[in-house]
Amino acid sequence: MNFTSTEKEGVAIITLAGAILGGPEAAALNNELHRLIDAGTKNAVLDLAGVSLMNSSGLGMLISSYTSLKHAGGELRLSGVNENIRTVLAIAKLQGMFRTLPTVDEAVASFV
Repeated sequence: MNFTSTEKEGVAIITLAGAILGGPEAAALNNELHRLIDAGTKNAVLDLAGVSLMNSSGLGMLISSYTSLKHAGGELRLSGVNENIRTVLAIAKLQGMFRTLPTVDEAVASFV
C-alpha cells in the first residue's frame, strides 16, 4: 500500500492505493494522520478507489483512523469503497461505523 495526502476545503484527503494489509504501512498512515491532526485538521476522507484488497489488519487501520479523528473532535469519511471492502466491513458488522460516499468530492461536501 502507498498513500498521498492533500487538502480540499479544510478536509484532509488521504488517497490509498494497492493492498491494505497492515504492517509498516499502518504506522506510516497513523503518523500522517496524527501529523494532520496536530496541524489543526479535524476531518478527513480516506479515498479507497485505488485499493485492490483489504484484510482484517487493513480494517484495523481504518478503525484506528476513525478513532484518532473522533478523539480530535473530527470525523472520517470513506470514498471509492469497492465490493471487497464493503464485504470486509459487512463481515465485521462495521458498515454503520463508516460513512461512505461514492466520490471524494461528495465526501468533502458532506462535512458542510
